[in-house]
Amino acid sequence: MSAPPSAVPTPAPAPPTGNPYRSVRVIKVVVNSGVGESGEARTKAEKVLQMLTHQKPIATRAHSTNRDFGIREGQEIGAKVTLRGSAAVEFLQRAFEARDRQLDGDSIDRSGNFSFGVADYTDFSGMKYDPQIGIHGMDVSVEVGRAGYRVRNRRLQSRPLPHGLRSTREETRAFLTSAFGVTLLD
Repeated sequence: MSAPPSAVPTPAPAPPTGNPYRSVRVIKVVVNSGVGESGEARTKAEKVLQMLTHQKPIATRAHSTNRDFGIREGQEIGAKVTLRGSAAVEFLQRAFEARDRQLDGDSIDRSGNFSFGVADYTDFSGMKYDPQIGIHGMDVSVEVGRAGYRVRNRRLQSRPLPHGLRSTREETRAFLTSAFGVTLLD
């Protein structure tokens, strides 16, 4: 059957301008909460990370012994979660909202990756203060790149990342303002 003559056909979407493989994207987001000691403080940090990311955090361990701080090598002193794909983008939206969509321009390195901190988990929308947990902040590190970055990480025939696949500081700045609406402070 054909469509009735009064129905107007919808136009096909316009093809994207430019090469889609040149577009910058979020590769991974690592959320880290280092408390400096094992025990109850670390388990509270794990609970906060699990509430925010909806994934199970893993323990981070001390690389060396520091007697002044009472830390032994191999001791669990923090927790972290790695997010990829849509979960990473969704978490970044919430994290930028907690930071009032502002980011220091100097926090972007020459490879286009950036990091920032969130002072307290209650800064996220929908999170309420729990007196049993207390105040816990976290560091958010974001790796940004293009399609094809896997060349350097693959098991067989790994190669250095070509310059054409790397993102620059300026490209990351443009990506953050367009995709997340972030204001860069200089």
